[in-house]
Amino acid sequence: MSCKPGVICLNFSLLSIFMLILQPVQAQHDFAQVDDMLKKNEKVLGKQVIALVWKGDKIVYRKETHEDFNSKTQTAVGASGQWIVAAAAMALVDEKKLSPDDRTSKHIPILAKYMKGYITLKNGLTHTTGIEGEKTGAGKLLPRLKFESLEEQMEYFASKREIVTNPQTEFFYSHVGMNIAGRMMEVVARKGFDRITQEKITRPLKMRATTFFNYNTMFIDPSTGAQTTANDYMNFLVMLLNNGMFEGKQVLSADAVKEMLTARFTELPVKYTPKGTENWHYGYGAWLVEEDGAGNGTVVASPSLTGTWPYIDRKNNYAALLLVKSSSGEQGNEIFTQFRAAVDAALGVN
Repeated sequence: MSCKPGVICLNFSLLSIFMLILQPVQAQHDFAQVDDMLKKNEKVLGKQVIALVWKGDKIVYRKETHEDFNSKTQTAVGASGQWIVAAAAMALVDEKKLSPDDRTSKHIPILAKYMKGYITLKNGLTHTTGIEGEKTGAGKLLPRLKFESLEEQMEYFASKREIVTNPQTEFFYSHVGMNIAGRMMEVVARKGFDRITQEKITRPLKMRATTFFNYNTMFIDPSTGAQTTANDYMNFLVMLLNNGMFEGKQVLSADAVKEMLTARFTELPVKYTPKGTENWHYGYGAWLVEEDGAGNGTVVASPSLTGTWPYIDRKNNYAALLLVKSSSGEQGNEIFTQFRAAVDAALGVN
């Protein structure tokens, strides 16, 4: 057998080029720091944790710490579902069935009857309704009353919840506004809230295991009832990161996504905000962890106070999710800060 030096050199050159291309990618995606961070905080986070990172066009990191809790396991994510609520509302805005400035008097007459008709959809999505929030803090559920529907809950808000201040005069994070927004959506779409989110958001995004039926209160609960999987929620984050586009389909308009990720009512006094969010502004259903000079969110998150943290980094073009089944309680943003720093280091971004 005779050797062909030209062919050998060509093959060697191709191999060298391949190794040069591959080497920085491998170094860039060393997630050992994230592994260490999760292990270090196991006592706080619990033993059932999922971490996902999306960069480019794929998942570049997946960590599942328990065999019974994986990326396809449906679990409650609490307030992290409020981002999805806002997206469903903006889908109806895209269709011109709703406007952020629509008043409840137009869609929920019972609120107008009790002098609460000036509340807008925008107020509901930004926790600025002026209606009395939970006295026990936003980390708790509403009083355990048996509501059969959002319509029935609106009657309770109208007749039993006091008007603390005029709409859009203070920020009070609670479970009131999102459910008012959910009821407004039901009225204009003439469908139940869960069906609206399925048609407008979860089905187009292949979020097949996502629902808002709250198994504790036994009714559809936009504010805290979201049940989803890590894979499902990551699809949602990717859509936002891509300005409303998912797998070649425009699920939300780019303008709608921009509206969601823009700081709202930054000048208002803060009556109540969850621990760890004190210095952040709020968009629609999510917190602006970082923003540019024009109030556009560059790092945006919608956490559940018990440890689940989905976020997108628009500066560095990636999405990440820390999903916790059962943590030791409210943690503020310390875990999130550690997680994000470890992810940034792994991706080699600032």
